[in-house]
Amino acid sequence: MTDLADLRVQTIRSRLLADFTPSSCEVADESALHVGHAGAASGGGHYRVTLISDVFEGKNRLLRHRLVYDCLADMMHTDIHALAITAIAPSEIAN
Repeated sequence: MTDLADLRVQTIRSRLLADFTPSSCEVADESALHVGHAGAASGGGHYRVTLISDVFEGKNRLLRHRLVYDCLADMMHTDIHALAITAIAPSEIAN
């Protein structure tokens, strides 16, 4: 990862931690998997986030994704080209 990519991952992670206080927060930079992709030249990276948070309790998948997109809104289309989201409520985890 480049320094810019590291900074982007750290920024995404810190925003998600601040907004969702998740019990688990994973951020993966998958940009290298998309080299040559038309959007890869735009400068934004491809990221995958997985969050487990009480904030998602009682919310459907669409609303959960909107909350994550809202959290990262100013990074979309500049720092983030693509974002894959897995947003889970704690009650949905098998014990």
